[in-house]
Amino acid sequence: MIYALLAIAAAFCAYIQWGDEIPLPNFDDANQKEAKYIHKVNKKAEKEKFERTKLNRHPSGFMTVEEYEQLSAPKDRMTVEVDVPKVPTPADMIYVPQPEYRIAKYNNPPGVAEISLTKTFYEKRQQNAQGIVSPDFTKLVYPSVYYYPDSASTACDLFVINLEEAKSNLHKILTANVIHRVSEPILSTDKNIDNYFTFRTLTPVDFSADGTKLLVKEKIGNTKDGIWKTTPVVYDFTNNVSYSLVEVRDAIAYYWDENQGLDLEDKRWDIYPLGFAADNPDWVVVNAYAYTGDTPVNLGTWTVNYKGEQSRLITFKTDTVNISMNGYKLVKEGVVSPAITEKEEEQLKRIEKANNKKKKEEDKAYVKDLEASYKAKIKEMDKEFKEQQADYKLRKRIQGSTSGDEILIKYNEIKEQQAQKEQERLEKLKQKELKRLEKEQLKQQNQQNNT
Repeated sequence: MIYALLAIAAAFCAYIQWGDEIPLPNFDDANQKEAKYIHKVNKKAEKEKFERTKLNRHPSGFMTVEEYEQLSAPKDRMTVEVDVPKVPTPADMIYVPQPEYRIAKYNNPPGVAEISLTKTFYEKRQQNAQGIVSPDFTKLVYPSVYYYPDSASTACDLFVINLEEAKSNLHKILTANVIHRVSEPILSTDKNIDNYFTFRTLTPVDFSADGTKLLVKEKIGNTKDGIWKTTPVVYDFTNNVSYSLVEVRDAIAYYWDENQGLDLEDKRWDIYPLGFAADNPDWVVVNAYAYTGDTPVNLGTWTVNYKGEQSRLITFKTDTVNISMNGYKLVKEGVVSPAITEKEEEQLKRIEKANNKKKKEEDKAYVKDLEASYKAKIKEMDKEFKEQQADYKLRKRIQGSTSGDEILIKYNEIKEQQAQKEQERLEKLKQKELKRLEKEQLKQQNQQNNT
């Protein structure tokens, strides 16, 4: 260490004595230091970009705010694809019965459709009931029932799901999902929860023959007291309007008061919507009955225009009225044969195994290409930086030895010489590669001749 210090001191003294004959160490100036720093930062940013892209092959919580906002942006619910739901198979079971479905008439026999609430309804506080499909299989309408525990009351909305095209009718219904429903309900009950134990439900009865109208029955009652009133409602899809057919109730009460002197307002009575008339799709058929504590008393079968106009008494015999049945629903027809299910499971396992293998190979190739692209980018950046530094040193050296226009002239001359040398180097490499290819071809010809 002492000898090194003495040598530096001697060199410094010589520099004082002889001026600039002994050169100073070649330290980089500020521009070169800044360029090196920027190059280092750019390489680091490129490395972070590569690692982030590699990590994001499988989405995780490690992401920037911009990436999170992009992934969490709202998507169009109507474009989301839904698979046919399947019964999950437990690991300890070989065969689980898979239900088979078929399409059946919804309103058969007329007027029997009712909302059936499950045991979990009061726990989950919502249930989507049986839906009805239009005659042309373009839309499905279903009621969504809500439970309010504060007042033990219920309310209901009626939603529409537009079915997908280019599928079989059965597949359309199986893949119908609430995620594709129209956001606003076409019909809704009163959601006032002031009255305790009241229930309000909307039950689809049937579509008209052309599918442009839907008959719905709105039931209002009390879980402690039974049904209070049923009102037919017709929704017109062409004009997007609904008609409450309350006039038919008034016509029934008026008829019995005028002809029989029976005031139905003092009695427990209600109506039973059956569907659209078979001979006239613009008319709705309802059956009226009165409670007697034992067997209900028939108050006649009535028709009313879908707008609630011109209520008429048809007959007191319900079996003589022709009701159309237009809507459809899914019903379970049984279960798939165990042999078929097992074969399908084996086939699905093979397909899944092949798909997983293909995904792994594609992922491996993707990572390899990603890494090669990253290394090529770094190599290109290093080459570009090296050329910039060499060019900067060249300019600095020329400026120290010349002045004026001679700087540009000398710079261009040197760059031309460098370009010529680079061209000669590339030409030598080309000739060398051609000779190697010729030798390789000659070797292959000799092997072929020998064989």
